[in-house]
Order: sequence, then C-alpha cells, then structure tokens
Amino acid sequence: MNYQIRVLRVLILCAVIACCPRTTAGTPNSKTAPAEAPNGMVSSAHPIATEAGLSILSDGGNAFDAAVAVASTLNVCEPQNSGMGGYGIILIYDASKKQIRVLNSSGRLPSNVDSDVFRTPHPDYLENRKSAKAISTPTNLNAWDALSKNYGKLEWGELFAPAIQAAMEGYEVNGSVAAAIKSNYEKFSDEAKGIYSINGEPLVEGDLLIQQNLADSLILVAKQGAKALYGGPIGDDIIATVQEAGSFLSMEDLERNEAEWWEPIHINYRGHDVYTASPPGNSFSSLIRLGMMENYDVDGLGHNSVPFLHRFAEVTKHAYWCRLKYAGDPDVAPPPLKKLLSDRYLKKQTKKLDLKNASTFVPPGVSGSPNGHTTHFVVADKEGNIVCATQTIGSGFGSKVMVKGRGIWLNNSLYFCTFEPKGNPMDAHAGRRKLNSNHPTIILKDGLPWAAIGTPGGHTIGQSLPQMTMNLIDFGMDVQNAITAPRVTFKEPNEFTVEETISKDLQDALTNMGHEIGTTKAIGNAHGLTIEYDTHGMPARFTGGADPRGKGMAKGLDTIE
Repeated sequence: MNYQIRVLRVLILCAVIACCPRTTAGTPNSKTAPAEAPNGMVSSAHPIATEAGLSILSDGGNAFDAAVAVASTLNVCEPQNSGMGGYGIILIYDASKKQIRVLNSSGRLPSNVDSDVFRTPHPDYLENRKSAKAISTPTNLNAWDALSKNYGKLEWGELFAPAIQAAMEGYEVNGSVAAAIKSNYEKFSDEAKGIYSINGEPLVEGDLLIQQNLADSLILVAKQGAKALYGGPIGDDIIATVQEAGSFLSMEDLERNEAEWWEPIHINYRGHDVYTASPPGNSFSSLIRLGMMENYDVDGLGHNSVPFLHRFAEVTKHAYWCRLKYAGDPDVAPPPLKKLLSDRYLKKQTKKLDLKNASTFVPPGVSGSPNGHTTHFVVADKEGNIVCATQTIGSGFGSKVMVKGRGIWLNNSLYFCTFEPKGNPMDAHAGRRKLNSNHPTIILKDGLPWAAIGTPGGHTIGQSLPQMTMNLIDFGMDVQNAITAPRVTFKEPNEFTVEETISKDLQDALTNMGHEIGTTKAIGNAHGLTIEYDTHGMPARFTGGADPRGKGMAKGLDTIE
C-alpha cells in the first residue's frame, strides 16, 4: 500500500478513535471482558497507538512492523513516557523459529560520565541528577530499527505514517498527558512551552496537541532510517543541545550506540515456562518471587487473602534484596543466576520466612531506584509472533531537555542509578551498560506462547509481574482481570504499599502482623494478551487486556486485507 493511501487510512482511524471503546473501565476491582479477535492483538497505553499497530497488521505487516508503529506513535501520544530520546527492553517471540529473544535498548552510559557530580560533596549533586547531566545515550530508535531489519515485512517508511500524522494533525490531550504537562511545564524551555501551551497556559485535557517539529523528525527518520539520529542531522542537533546544557553525552556515544540481542532467562512455574529479560536487566528479581511463591499452595491461600499477601510481602522483600545485592553489567559483575534461580536456593530462602510476623527489611548496602515514567505495549500477529516491549525516558519528560527544533525529549537515565556507596554495581559507571528494571514477560504453556504481559512502574515492576502471572496461572483469571486485580508492592525502607481497593479489614490484619501499611490509588499501567491455538498449533483466538489504571486500549484484528 503506498504512502498516500496509508496516510488516508490513518486520518480515518484518528477521526473515529473517539468512538472506539476501551476494553477497561472503572476501578481495579471491576470485572471487564478482555478484547477478542482471531487474527492478532494490540494493547498499548493510548488508543491511537493501538490503532496504529492494528493498521499495520491489517496492511499485511507482522507484529514486529506493528511494534515500530506503536512505539513511534506512543512517542507522539505519550511524550512524557517514551520516545526516540529514551531506552528500554523488548522481549520477542519468533514463531518461525519458535525462539524467544531479548532486545536490550538500554544502551551504555556516556563514556565521559563523572559519577562524582551526582553525590556529595559536590554542591549541586541533587540538581545534577535531574538535569542534562543525567542524560544517557538514547537507544529506542536503534531497537525499532533492529526489529524492522531482522523481522519486519513492510518498508521502514510505512511504519511511521501513523505517528507522523498524529504529530502533524494533533490529537486531544488526555488527563494523564495534561497532568504531566502541568507538573513539568515550568521546567520546559521556551520552545517546549510554545508547543505544550495555548496563549501561554499549559494544555489541559481536551486541548489539541500539535507537534510539527516532532513530525519533521519522524519524517526524516522514515526517509533516512536510524542513522538520522546516530551520526546524522538529528544527532547533530542532539549534541548541540546537550553540550549547551552541560551533558556528558557526545556524538561518539551516539555513533557507538547499538541495541543488543541477548538470550532470555526463565523458570518453570507450575508447568509454565516464564521468560523475561536477562542482565543487564534486573528482571531476575521477578523470577525469584515466582520461584519462592511456588513453594506455597497459592490457590489454596486465596487471591489477595491475608496469608497470601503476607507471604508475598516477605518473598518480595528477599527478591528486592537480591536485586540490590547482585544487579550488574554481565561483562563486569554478572548476577549469579544459576544459584538465585535454582530450586535449592528458592526452597531454602522460602523456609526462612516467618509466616506469622512481618520482617524488617535490611538492605545490602545500596538503595533502590525511584519510580519512572514508562510505557508498555504488546503486539501479536496471526502467525503467533509476539513483541512485548517496555520503553521509557525516565522521569516525566525525562531530563526536561527537548532537542532544539526536533521536538524530541531526552531521557534522564542516570537519575535512576544508585550513587551510594561509590562504585557499587548500580553506580553511574562511564561506558558501561545501563542497568534496567523493566520486566517484559512471555509465558509458554505446552511449549507455545500463551501470555505476554508487562507494566511500567519503576521499582514496582518486578513485583507487579509475579502478581499478574499468579492471577493467570494460579487463579485462572483471563488477561483483562489478571491486569485489573488490585496490586501491592514493597517500598523502602519498610513499607508494604497496597492499592486503595484492598479492603480496610485486610489492611488492619496485615498491620497486626507487623506490616507498615501504606496506600496508593494505583500501581502500574499494565498491558497484556493471551493466545489460544487450534489442533495444528496455529493461533486461533487472541485476547487482550488494558489496565483501567491508565488510558490505553486493547483491540484485536478481525480481518486482514
């Protein structure tokens, strides 16, 4: 299909998007049916991005093509959470080879980083963690390029038509984007304020956001490929902007950047093979939690019962401790995964837990990372290919540095390093791979991909994924209700945070066991899908779920042109 027809299709999709029902509504206690379809599924944090992925699938593209369209459109429709200036982790399933791979787009820290500027006695250490000095090498665009070149079917330029159109024509700002603009507006440059305001006032929900500079950048990427950023004209503008702002990032860092393919890690949980990202991702903590919980009769305990929540709280503390203790660049300090994921270790640690009283968390000497602004999406096509992607720019609008004339926000990745004590595995080590707390997850049942799921949420990600996995496997929930169900999380120094929909009686019972209970409205913004197969092992039915905590949409493909 040529470009003009593609653009016309996108215009129609954007025009009808307001009429497209989200698959979720209400609170995390609500019961909502998942989206269903026979030929594919997309679930993302914005309806326009979901429709972008579906349009690519409808035009004969596969899940890898659609993933590029979804990711680039989220760059436009969720500018505070992800984009070309960011980084992330992608888990893929290649149906032709029956192979799961990890695409690490976290990149490496700038080669000239001086981590001492982020800690005492530097007088501006706190401000430096939030400034241009916290910008690390953006890698997302190289990851999109790797998906397309290694697995895609359609021409590269076609994949950006939905994002370009959304940026040029604009879209109505939702409440999440409006809130992010309002809270960060005073830190924007004059150029950024001009884009995100009307008559000098920050955009509010319902206002039209037009991003012509970003559209021009996307058009250039569609024509020139990823090289437009990594050594090309966009890269030139990035370096000019960050050097003026005092960043460590250099053109050499951009030119050396690459998205790397890795083998995943996994454990077997009650007959299901649960795969996630390998180091330098910190996803192993999610598998530790599942491995320890397998030693309990989870179904017998009851969903979100006091015994269940207490056990999960104690298990998650230990897994959190392991992440702090062992996370590292596999080339320098590889985590001892053979030990940490072994049945012997997991059973031994489970037996140590007190089933009646809450323990006091004692960290191994370093502190955890704060929450970030991140997005997650999943795509599956009729052949059974899957892309399960978590991408971010760090905090809301990243470093608050927008590339001049380009409309691209740059990340503040280094803010999420751990600076004390100096030299610890999660410090800002110049030139080393950036450690990543994202946990995209693919679950196999009977040797075939059954579920793909993930969520944003900083330190909560590795705790939310096991809960949703147990919802699917132990409690037999469909993907929508597995996502919707109330969640809990451990938070340093010693708080067990529960969503407000966890009853007061349960909270009081946990308090009586010694837990320091905190409450929050929502944890994460998950998206997921499941696949059912026919007697020949081919996908026959897809279901999808989008988190009611966010503004996204899951929708399937019924027909293919």
